[in-house]
Amino acid sequence: MNRKIYILRSSIAIISAVSLITLTSCKEEKETHTDETKETTEKEFLTQPLVSHIYTADPSAHVFDGRIYIYPSHDIDAGIPENDNGDHFDMRDYHILSMDSIGGEVTDHGVALDIKDIPWAGRQLWAPDAAYKNGTYYLYFPVKDKDDVFRIGVATSKSPQGPFTPEKEPIKGSFSIDPAVFTDEDGTSYMYFGGIWGGQLQQWASGKFDANGSKTDLEDPNVPALSCKVVKLSDDMLQFDGPVQDVVINDSNGKPLLTSDHDRRFFEGSWMHKYNNKYYFTYSTGDTHYLDYATSDKPTGPFVYGGHFMNPVQGWTTHHSIVEINGKWYIFYHDTQLSGKTHLRNVKVTELTHNPDGSLGLINP
Repeated sequence: MNRKIYILRSSIAIISAVSLITLTSCKEEKETHTDETKETTEKEFLTQPLVSHIYTADPSAHVFDGRIYIYPSHDIDAGIPENDNGDHFDMRDYHILSMDSIGGEVTDHGVALDIKDIPWAGRQLWAPDAAYKNGTYYLYFPVKDKDDVFRIGVATSKSPQGPFTPEKEPIKGSFSIDPAVFTDEDGTSYMYFGGIWGGQLQQWASGKFDANGSKTDLEDPNVPALSCKVVKLSDDMLQFDGPVQDVVINDSNGKPLLTSDHDRRFFEGSWMHKYNNKYYFTYSTGDTHYLDYATSDKPTGPFVYGGHFMNPVQGWTTHHSIVEINGKWYIFYHDTQLSGKTHLRNVKVTELTHNPDGSLGLINP
């Protein structure tokens, strides 16, 4: 009995000593390696956020008058539970950012457009884009109308940073989300738009909005996937000029990508840029979180699928823009480094590589 007590006491003493040494060691290690841990954490991300005083996402970048302007969404925490429709992305205004050069100081120009100033708007100002023509700057934005249907609106300004004055009605014939405007070398401007799931594109499959339609896609894995839309813009940049067409993406054998092909099919977040006389249609695969590209000899396609060019970011959504600045190409994108929450994002930028064979270099964000 006494021997057992002695062994027990000895064991407790040994455990206590070891625990004390371990705690002291951990404390010393924590104090000694705080900076090293911070550095390691920062290295987990390819780049750092452009701004941290507000949450920003979906950055559309342009160079106007030699300065870089970024037109992002302004994320807020609206207290709405997360769901597949994206109701927790409840943005209410836009802030425009600008900088002289990549890596330069970023200026926040404040609120450029508020939802309360859009007569026809209901809720959810999602990803915008901008364009310039004939002395006027145009801000294109998707927002749900008072019937909770996404439409695309346009606002104008004489300054790239705004403030912008919205038109009294949405663009006639517009629907869904994520407008991206590309102006070709001949001066013709095109809008690319659309997104499935919460973007409602699948609810327009018949040509008319079906409030009780699918919440995801066409719900048939063996049919061609829903396409992004493209349409020519009018000379005044305020309306569609002609029919809305499908952005057809085929594989290398000329067969369309199928609804079941979630790693490659279009989901949302389209963009267009031109390089070496090739048109690069880039987009997000959504629920599989890749950025992919497809190429064509025409801005309206059809396009041949090229592959992934950005692996998944931290956070659910991926949305980007691509712009040439001083002879180099850059991609603006977002992740959730600052908040860790999928609806509170931060915009970033990194260099984009066009390979000699015309492919895009893969980015690990």
